[in-house]
Amino acid sequence: MNNFIKKIKVLLNRESQKQLAYLALFSIIISIIETVGISAIMPFIDVSTNFQIIHENKYYSNIYNFFEFDSEIDFAISFGLVLFCFYLFRGVANILYNYRMTHFSHTLYTLITQKLFRKYLSMQYQDYSAKNSSLLTKNIITEASLSTNVISAVLLMVSEFFVIFFLYTLMLFVNWEITLVFTFILAIKLLFLSKTISKKIKKVGVIRAEIQSDFYELLNQFFGNFKQIKLQSHRWNKALVSKFNKIVKTYSHMNIVNGTLSVIPRIFLETTGFSLIVLLLVYLLYSTQGNVLYILPTLSLFVLALYRLLPSVNRIISGYNTIMYYHKSIDIIGSELQISVENLGVKKVSFDKNISLSEVCFEYKDQSQVLKNINLIINKGDSVAFVGESGSGKTTLVDLIIGLYFQNKGEIRIDGLLLNDQNIQNWRSQIGYIPQQAYLFDGTVAENVCFGREFNKDYLIKVLKQANIYDFLQTKEGVDTLVGEGGIQLSGGQKQRVVIARALYGDPEILVLDEATSALDDDTEEQIMNEIYNISNNKTLIVIAHRLSTLDRCKKIYKVKNGSLIQENDF
Repeated sequence: MNNFIKKIKVLLNRESQKQLAYLALFSIIISIIETVGISAIMPFIDVSTNFQIIHENKYYSNIYNFFEFDSEIDFAISFGLVLFCFYLFRGVANILYNYRMTHFSHTLYTLITQKLFRKYLSMQYQDYSAKNSSLLTKNIITEASLSTNVISAVLLMVSEFFVIFFLYTLMLFVNWEITLVFTFILAIKLLFLSKTISKKIKKVGVIRAEIQSDFYELLNQFFGNFKQIKLQSHRWNKALVSKFNKIVKTYSHMNIVNGTLSVIPRIFLETTGFSLIVLLLVYLLYSTQGNVLYILPTLSLFVLALYRLLPSVNRIISGYNTIMYYHKSIDIIGSELQISVENLGVKKVSFDKNISLSEVCFEYKDQSQVLKNINLIINKGDSVAFVGESGSGKTTLVDLIIGLYFQNKGEIRIDGLLLNDQNIQNWRSQIGYIPQQAYLFDGTVAENVCFGREFNKDYLIKVLKQANIYDFLQTKEGVDTLVGEGGIQLSGGQKQRVVIARALYGDPEILVLDEATSALDDDTEEQIMNEIYNISNNKTLIVIAHRLSTLDRCKKIYKVKNGSLIQENDF
């Protein structure tokens, strides 16, 4: 239980913790109002059916004399009107409480998703590359929402607990023998439910979380590879459909099981409650030998109390089952919020002379060394290329240079200044990165190039001209030309030119090409490479490539082999 509370605390900030405490206090007030509403029925029925009790009961008598009522019927009518106003107040209070509960739940969802998004945005690139993006999406969209359901269920259980506590105290006060008998019977029923239904729901909840992860991952694979899937054989597509159907059916089955099991406690308790009321009436009739007038107030109170108690008990059980079914969401979100993030400073880095690497080594977590003892100097204005086989470490080396990775050993200096977590953010902002497969989202060219940065139309047109795509756009809708999801409305060369314009829009000191043209045909590749060389005349250019034919204008070419760097004149 303590561990569960700690997990919930991770999801809340100080303000939401205060709101949670406020709602807990509000729930106690609501519980008191509910108890008063139930307990007031018995005296009202008592007064309405027996005027004599007004004078026999000292409390009724004092009120009667204080307000100087003219008759007993006026007293009874006034009592009823006060009770009527009280129930109106009770209704307003409950509406307000439910509003605050709903507001808290949705605000909490906003808070959790914002915290998750900031965490993912600030996580180290190395950690991000080891994660599945579909699972990150699922965490933000689904698991965050379900985790708020769990916290709302906890709050609801607390609220209903106080309702039960106060009403139970009232029932004990009225007739403790009957109350204890009811308690014993209900306790056995609840124990049975917790040991059977709730236990089963918890198991189903674990399967739900696992199968939903598979669901998101399969959809991500499907939409991300739609073109390739269309080209596959019918047999392979049939297997994909079969896998999808299996996941959907399993996910649906888990929800069916949960939905069915969740209803059982309510029906179980309602059956028990009505049975107890009938038995109570039989017992009271037997004990009073049919004096209905005598048993009416007590019977009314127990009927109303059970009528209010049973839904409360059911909500507590439902809340507990919700926690059991979705408890994995709390584990997932709690774990994600604990991931390590970068804590970067804002110190500036000036790049006027060179980048130097001294005895730089790097290894991934739980893997062998990827780079060892790299010594390298890149002068400002140089055009440098790194070649090598796949997995040789050339991309990792460039990722170290541009500050995406941190070396395990050695030093990287910019104009003699050590690159570290205090200045690496500024260093990254000086990089223009052009990958092989850059994602163009479904928007305009302007939106894709600016990429969240401040819009400057004159500068946008400038970089589009530099990327040699502005004239083509003039035949369409200009900078407002829609590219489609993934840039599907553009050719391969056009997409890459938009990506180049995006890299140039930040006015970078360094342009990095990571296999940027390897997916293009030879003529387009040669044309774009010539354009990039022309653009980068006053910039430092770093190129990662397989084919030496694209590197004829690079001043220096290095080969990365087995984690080591070989000068161009050595191979």
